[in-house]
Amino acid sequence: MNILSQIRDRFRPALANLTEGVDPLLEMIRPSQDASFGDYQANCAMPLGKQLGLPPREVAQRLIDGLNVDDFCDPPEIAGPGFINLRLKSDWLIAQLVAALSDTRLGVDTTDSPDVVVIDYSSPNVAKPMHVGHIRSTVIGDCLARVLRHLGHQVIGDNHLGDWGTQFGMIIYGYKHFVEDAAYQENPVMELSRLYQRVNRLIEFHAGKRNLPLRDQKVAQLEEQVDTQLSVCRDADEKQKKKQEKVLRKLQSQLAQTRKERDGLAEKLSQVTTDPELLRVAEEHQDIGEAVLQETVRLHAGDETNLALWNEFLPKCREEIQRVYERLDIHFDVEYGESFYHEQLAQVVDQFLESGLARESEGAICVFLEDWDAPMIIRKKDGAYLYATTDLATIRYRMDTWQPDLMLYVVDHRQSEHFSKLFTAAGSWVESEVEFRHIGFGTVLGRDGRPYRTRSGDTVGLENLLDEAVAKAHAVVVDNDQRKPEPEMSEEERMQVARVVGHGAIKYADLSHNRTSDYEFDTDKMLALEGNTATYLQYSYARVQSIFRRAEVDARRQSQQVTTFDLGHAAERALALQLLRFSEALEEVLVDFRPNQLTDYLFKLAQMYSVFFEHCPVLKAETDGLRHSRLALSDLTSRTMQQGLALLGIEVVERM
Repeated sequence: MNILSQIRDRFRPALANLTEGVDPLLEMIRPSQDASFGDYQANCAMPLGKQLGLPPREVAQRLIDGLNVDDFCDPPEIAGPGFINLRLKSDWLIAQLVAALSDTRLGVDTTDSPDVVVIDYSSPNVAKPMHVGHIRSTVIGDCLARVLRHLGHQVIGDNHLGDWGTQFGMIIYGYKHFVEDAAYQENPVMELSRLYQRVNRLIEFHAGKRNLPLRDQKVAQLEEQVDTQLSVCRDADEKQKKKQEKVLRKLQSQLAQTRKERDGLAEKLSQVTTDPELLRVAEEHQDIGEAVLQETVRLHAGDETNLALWNEFLPKCREEIQRVYERLDIHFDVEYGESFYHEQLAQVVDQFLESGLARESEGAICVFLEDWDAPMIIRKKDGAYLYATTDLATIRYRMDTWQPDLMLYVVDHRQSEHFSKLFTAAGSWVESEVEFRHIGFGTVLGRDGRPYRTRSGDTVGLENLLDEAVAKAHAVVVDNDQRKPEPEMSEEERMQVARVVGHGAIKYADLSHNRTSDYEFDTDKMLALEGNTATYLQYSYARVQSIFRRAEVDARRQSQQVTTFDLGHAAERALALQLLRFSEALEEVLVDFRPNQLTDYLFKLAQMYSVFFEHCPVLKAETDGLRHSRLALSDLTSRTMQQGLALLGIEVVERM
């Protein structure tokens, strides 16, 4: 049961009596930040008063007069300029707690109007091992799938694998020219990854040689413009000074960015020029970029040799990736790679031409739509298809197969322009009603504030990160266990706990940040026993389990026998209210598809339990009734934590 939704439903007719624009005002009804002002607060009287030309307190009183919440709230109160404070009745609150005790879903209802939702997430390039850059799409998409399913929606999780593009042209070329047979036999995926990196580095080297002089030229031009603008600023009068300084700052920003790009190119060039062997190879493969494209074209045309290599490489690559998914407990409903849609691409282009949505331009087939600065190319003049073409074929297949109401694409925010064009084009093409959403996210950074990489500049492998997190978690678990008067865990149990804690730490660190923000990857902070970490929540859960062990009771069985609660202490009531807000937190996740709404809720729940535990003795409660009440609150807390963490894709442990 969602208390906030119930309150908003009661406010709706009262607001409708005063205005037509109800929905934005309903969003202004929120849980109170300060318990002294009640449990919930409606702040809609102020903007409504401005709209109606009436004092906000008068509007607030009119709303209260038209409000029917007597069955579960004390009489509403008006505070300050027009805030409406609501406090839940204690007997009603207790009744909801009792109901939640016997409910496996903890009071969370399923939706009355379920949607069919396709979630496109993870989507790695299978030609190389997964790296840190894949963590965000993978765990955010998995969490959204879990929450949507829990709330009653039909979800199809689709891992749109990169198994057919230029990356395979790169490793085919690398295999033909640079493979070390012994290394390939020993560890084929690592050797293929090495080949991919070598070919990519050589392509970047030759591209850099072409582009560096252009970047140098651009830097020189901008330096000259900055110098000129400095003179303009010095000579400008007071009226024009701010305007000219704004122009200067813009030029200086462009100069800094161009210098950064120039320096990045120079660094990539130096990695080759300072390595005599690699430089020799680069000089022998001057046309490697074009050669790779030709290998890709031959693969797509069904060349016998290239297709045989692709069929040999792909299962090995997918097996490597699957091992990471198993460690992270990530599962998909389907895994259709780019290769699955290859035969459908020509039909997509034909359909766009026939519908008039696309036309030829300079030999290429392009989609032109209103308000676009540039068209979306769906077939190049050489006949090659692009990612956009595959994405359109994917949409068509999903519409024909599942008839979804909603498609979510959990992809790096830097792809926002691509998806904006894709969704516009698809919306004009498909006949069915469907909503498209790009669930963009920020970058994983190192402690230096740059994208997280190894010292050599390579992207950090995801499996290496998992190993590191488990190793550090093991040290935390051992230290914590050895601090006890009598250590409780065997080494086998310590390793199992370390696995759960280490993997949970990485997942939670990602999910607890606003998905649109960058965040710093720091395993030490992730594994901290204090603060907003999975480790803290897992420890809080384990602490509750230790209470039940000391009490020598079956918490679940005893809780089911509780018929009332004692909420006399403020900490008891605050904890009870937070427990009943679980449904609100899950619904809040789906407002803008932000898992951090759930992590924030769980962290606050753990904090409130800590305050409750400090002020309200459980096993040494003054009466049996109070003891049973507090044990039941503890049971509900542990079950809510377990369920909430499970929806994040994180396990719990019985002891730490």
